[in-house]
Amino acid sequence: MQLSFLRTNAQWLAAGGLLTFGSSFGQTYFISLYAGVFREEFSLSHTDWGSIYAVGTLASAALVLMVGGLADRYRTRTLATFILLLFATVCIMVSQVREVWVLPVLIFGLRFCGQGMMSHIAVVSIGRWFAAARGKAISVTAMGYSVGESLLPISFVALTAWIGWRGSWGVAALLLLMLLCAMQLLLRGERNPRGQEDLQSSTGMEGRHWKRRDALKHWLFWATLPGFLAQPVFGTAFFFQQVHLTELKGWTLASFVSLIPIYTATSVFSLFLGGWAVDRFGSARVLPFYLMPLGLGFCIIAWAPNLVFAGVGLAVIGMMQGLSASVIGAFWPEYYGTKHLGAIRSVAGAVMVFATALGPAITGFLIDAGFDYRLQLIGMAGYAFLMCGVFAVAMRAVREPFSAPV
Repeated sequence: MQLSFLRTNAQWLAAGGLLTFGSSFGQTYFISLYAGVFREEFSLSHTDWGSIYAVGTLASAALVLMVGGLADRYRTRTLATFILLLFATVCIMVSQVREVWVLPVLIFGLRFCGQGMMSHIAVVSIGRWFAAARGKAISVTAMGYSVGESLLPISFVALTAWIGWRGSWGVAALLLLMLLCAMQLLLRGERNPRGQEDLQSSTGMEGRHWKRRDALKHWLFWATLPGFLAQPVFGTAFFFQQVHLTELKGWTLASFVSLIPIYTATSVFSLFLGGWAVDRFGSARVLPFYLMPLGLGFCIIAWAPNLVFAGVGLAVIGMMQGLSASVIGAFWPEYYGTKHLGAIRSVAGAVMVFATALGPAITGFLIDAGFDYRLQLIGMAGYAFLMCGVFAVAMRAVREPFSAPV
């Protein structure tokens, strides 16, 4: 990746990276660190906790669908400021929760602000700010996810042991307020794509900007959406059940989360690999392959007899995570344009968030019913491999919207 590109666009890339990093506190892998605490604190079964998580996530998906189009009408700085303030407030409320009936409301707030709007604003902003170098820009921005996945689990497990779980959520709120201050400095101006190539690349299929209603009528949206759901649904379920997985395998949670940097390292590598591949070949040629590491990684984790093999499995899954961020982030603006990107992606994002609620709920129910979680992972792997074939067929059936940018 050219250093000149990083220097020239540092403030916008950093802003996008801070948004993706900040989303961590509403992502499943972070919230699930407190699964055991919440179950013990409020006397919840796996099914109870999964259902609470599902209710909060479903509600957040509905709200993202309704307000996601705001990313097309408001500056990133304005919208991000509001969401970060709301997010920090929710984290403070989590640190003070005493009644179980409040828990679904707080999960809703965490999921809406984190996985929902913070991620949505980041992807829409980068899709709008960059065109010819969109793959590279998405790769850099998505590193925020990787940094969060690498540092936050092990840091907050240690922090919880030191100051308690309630205190750790107070620290999360403080970090979000610090991100807010940084965003104010970085986003004093909006970036617009420069050059004729950028302007041409800002349209989608048929050389036009697609409206949401038109995109929803086109078969490609619905053909690819089930495949796009595999990573958020199964990835959510996997990290949501990491406490149960460690109990099943006889590992400690601290030892398992200490392997997350391996996952992060491969995800960062594949981020740049995916960004290069998307800019060089276009998302259509990369799409059929990005879910393969997910299926392989789940198979390895399901079989893993020790933490060494668990590390290998996480490394392979990490490759999918990096490819996913680059490929999916580029797909929407590449095929549907940037003018109504927020509205279109809000539908896909809401469906994905909605679907992520099913993963924890279903896996929790199956665990309580005595269905081996390792077999569940094998089933998830089979679906991922199937969707690779669906992507391949879909990409052959539709003509690329324009030649791959250079």
